[in-house]
Amino acid sequence: MIWHETGGTGTRTVLLLHGMGATAGVWHGVTRALEERGAVRWIAPDLGGHGGSSWCPLYSVGQLAAQLADVVSDSRELWAVGHSLGAYVALALASGWFGIRVQGVLGIGPKITWSDADLQGAGELASRPVRWYPTETEAWARYRRVSGVGQDIAPGNEFLARGIVHAEQGWRLAQDPRTFAAAGASFATLAASAKCHVRLARGARDHMVSLAELHAHAAQADDIAAVGHNAHVEDPRAVVRLLDRLQSDPTRA
Repeated sequence: MIWHETGGTGTRTVLLLHGMGATAGVWHGVTRALEERGAVRWIAPDLGGHGGSSWCPLYSVGQLAAQLADVVSDSRELWAVGHSLGAYVALALASGWFGIRVQGVLGIGPKITWSDADLQGAGELASRPVRWYPTETEAWARYRRVSGVGQDIAPGNEFLARGIVHAEQGWRLAQDPRTFAAAGASFATLAASAKCHVRLARGARDHMVSLAELHAHAAQADDIAAVGHNAHVEDPRAVVRLLDRLQSDPTRA
């Protein structure tokens, strides 16, 4: 089961895909900006194994994309905006492999270069057992570190929605640790498979990916000034402006 929320109206739909460890709550500022513009419908799901969505035995970019097909199957004109891991999933959806037609993809802050150490670290995280915390405060602090949504950029609780879970054992992150197995897919392969216009962007202070790396996979790549990896949280209106550019010129190479 994929948990998702939706808002706005119109024949144009924007699918918002969060990054590893986060939930759809990180799009709060973007959805508010989209609704101020009007004439657009938005859908913000929690990716499989995150937030309110079900856990699965195995995770991959393709598996995460396949789970979203039913969520957006009734969308007449679909545009995808993905952050980090969400950018990978958006590109997979845009391949047409899952029976969904995507008009354009805006990818924000995807990590493109994966060292052996990066891959080993992701594998170790994926194999760790669920960790329980004795207090809610400790769990929220851990969630902020894992998702990158710190107090400095997202002081409001709306950005943290469904990030932790309470049970008899205490508090834990809502994220299934096994989702880290989805890290390290070939970005080049996914970008080449997209059957639509792709625009990439990064926060100018993001150390995970360079503008040159983005330009290697998209003719149109942008720095978002004065923000870091979670550019969509720090400057949601800048993200909406980039989406406007993508939609106004979807065929330019």
